[in-house]
Amino acid sequence: MPVIIEAREKFEELVAENNLSTENIKITAEGLDPEEAIGHPERQDFPLLQGEEVMIEAKFKNSRGQAFTDQPGEYEGTLEEILSFDLDSSYRRALLVAAINVVLRDLDLIEKTVHCRDDDMEDCAEEIMAWIKTNHGELQTIGLIGFQPAFLEAAAKTFGSNNILVTDLNQDRIGGSDYGIEVRNGEKFNRRLIKKSGFVLVTGSTMINGSAGKLLELFAEQNKDFAFYGNTITGLAYLMDLPQLCFYGRRG
Repeated sequence: MPVIIEAREKFEELVAENNLSTENIKITAEGLDPEEAIGHPERQDFPLLQGEEVMIEAKFKNSRGQAFTDQPGEYEGTLEEILSFDLDSSYRRALLVAAINVVLRDLDLIEKTVHCRDDDMEDCAEEIMAWIKTNHGELQTIGLIGFQPAFLEAAAKTFGSNNILVTDLNQDRIGGSDYGIEVRNGEKFNRRLIKKSGFVLVTGSTMINGSAGKLLELFAEQNKDFAFYGNTITGLAYLMDLPQLCFYGRRG
């Protein structure tokens, strides 16, 4: 069963247990501009700031839950309606993920459902690399699935550029080089990246673009240590018991 479908089933159970499915609850997902989403970081090369992804935000009662997507759109409806969606597009998967984040936050089951701001991202990158070094030692190779410039720079400084592998699905990124590290095509290179890496960091937005299921299969097949990062996956990490690193995410 696809991981996003399994997560939806668990979410549906929580909605029913808390008598939310019969109420006329409305959730609005609004496209946030970069300043609203992440503030004013000193560095300007984050994908969100360059228009490659958009942050959507769901509001439910007094809580907020966000998700990254490359197919943003606005929606207003009930939880029951969102749970009935065919999850055949990034747009619909993003709405579900944002809904999971905001409802689980409102139920006080999770906390980090809103993106960090300003220069928190660079501090987070450094702390994540320090965490990896402390918990996994002097690894020969670190894999990054999903281009994130602050993470790439921090990984290169901590482990050395020659020990970093990175993939992305954005054709404009693939083939480029940052910090002396070539960005490879994730569709073709992820299996090799996972095989060669001692630890793999994965963007939570893989749950929205539909690639997370295959990655989880590869991690299990190769018995590889990994963690998803970012606030997008907070609710799914809770529902599916997935490892997540997000040190500066905020309570919605």
